[in-house]
Amino acid sequence: MPPDWSKAPALFFAPYVSSAMRVDPQWIDYNGHLNMAFYNVLFDRAVDELFALVGLGPDYLRQADASYFVAEVHVRYLRELMANDPVRVTAQLVDFDDKRLHYFLELRHAEEGWLSATTENLSLHVDIGGKKVTPFPANILANLALLKAAHAGLKRPAALGRVIGIRGRDVDVAPLLSRAQTQH
Repeated sequence: MPPDWSKAPALFFAPYVSSAMRVDPQWIDYNGHLNMAFYNVLFDRAVDELFALVGLGPDYLRQADASYFVAEVHVRYLRELMANDPVRVTAQLVDFDDKRLHYFLELRHAEEGWLSATTENLSLHVDIGGKKVTPFPANILANLALLKAAHAGLKRPAALGRVIGIRGRDVDVAPLLSRAQTQH
């Protein structure tokens, strides 16, 4: 009798690599490059692919009346993308607990390999009906543990946990405000 592969544990690549995607020409802004909002579209599509493998896809939403919602995002734009550029996203599960997912993504040119953008996200598991954060079921936690174990050997991303700010000096705004008031 052949083995029942439907009960086999999920296997994950480290890092996860999304399917190939392309920059839609309609996403190009008046500066001639990919508008910042659509970097998030590309990241989101890759996350949907990855978390569907964990069991958090559309079927999960229908069956469990639960899903995951992004609670916090930190995007870094490093190199512009142009119309029709082919891209892939790599994903690394940094950490998780019974209600939260912390993950890091890199958006790369699919043919040349250079890094275009990164994002660090925190998502929450949410009961859709009650609109409240709720624990993942045991089978999802088991798959997340497998994913984290697969990613445990990956190097911690250098940009993980970065803080936004202007470093190195305090700006005295009084002269700037005075100048602005005299110009009006």
